[in-house]
Amino acid sequence: MRRLTRKKALTLVKELDAFPKVPDSYVESTASGGTVSLIAFTLMAALAFLEFFVYRDTWMKYEYEVDRDYSSKLRINVDITVAMRCQYIGADVLDLAETMVASDGLIYEAVSCELLQTLLHIQERLKVEHALQDVLFKAAIKGVPPAQTQSDDSSTSLSACRIHGHVYVNKVAGNFHITVGKSIPHPRGHAHLAALVSHDTYNFSHRIDHLSFGEAVPGLISPLDGTEKVAADPNHMFQYFITIVPTKLNTYKVSAETHQYAVTEQDRVINHAAGSHGVSGIFMKYDISSLMVKVTEQHMPLWQFLVRLCGIIGGIFSTTGR
Repeated sequence: MRRLTRKKALTLVKELDAFPKVPDSYVESTASGGTVSLIAFTLMAALAFLEFFVYRDTWMKYEYEVDRDYSSKLRINVDITVAMRCQYIGADVLDLAETMVASDGLIYEAVSCELLQTLLHIQERLKVEHALQDVLFKAAIKGVPPAQTQSDDSSTSLSACRIHGHVYVNKVAGNFHITVGKSIPHPRGHAHLAALVSHDTYNFSHRIDHLSFGEAVPGLISPLDGTEKVAADPNHMFQYFITIVPTKLNTYKVSAETHQYAVTEQDRVINHAAGSHGVSGIFMKYDISSLMVKVTEQHMPLWQFLVRLCGIIGGIFSTTGR
């Protein structure tokens, strides 16, 4: 009885076979069939090879959420060269409450003003190729931008001042500025000792080698990096209006909390007689967005790669009738 039950079970299983086998005596090899098989195997190999490159590639995923961190400090990283001597200019930060922020982290260095062509070239590419931002995120720690080297020629005039370093500010809107004279704090804000500086020495032509906010990420190019402006008049005001977006960067090589920013700019000659009022200098007015961007590098899972690979092989076999 048990043997009969086993035979019935095997018979039932055979009837459920969805892939019946063709006897070898019914199969005939032909030249056309061999050609089709060769083409099919070649196509499968090519598609599998391309699919492997897709599997190895990564992409950036962008998510948005409300930034709830209001108590921490915001770091401003600065590297700006101004075409005036260091003793004639001063840099500081005022926040929204007109409170002066200590700028002890800034270093004043006498240099010669020369254009850094590499940064300028990258800056031009950033303006026209938005997709380059993904490449910069994924390659963020491969290296820093080339450092500015000073000329060894002793005859070079050190008529410019390089202001570099960083300052920590509250996470509220503020104004980082460079203008004539050293700053002096007082109860209502601050003032600059501009009266002792001759008007003939005013020249706010400048180059921004680097300006970023938050944790420094080596190799990441900011929108203003490489920007150069030439003042047409001693009484010239340059204004940059910056919107900062907190950003959490998480790739397979680096994890950092930094800040992206967008900027608009304008400049004008100060002429009180013509109604153009203001103070000569470089003014960077920034505001911080309440939204945070989370940038995550993602990779295709192994199981998805295997499923796609099986789909390629099965699809070609079905199409060619193998």
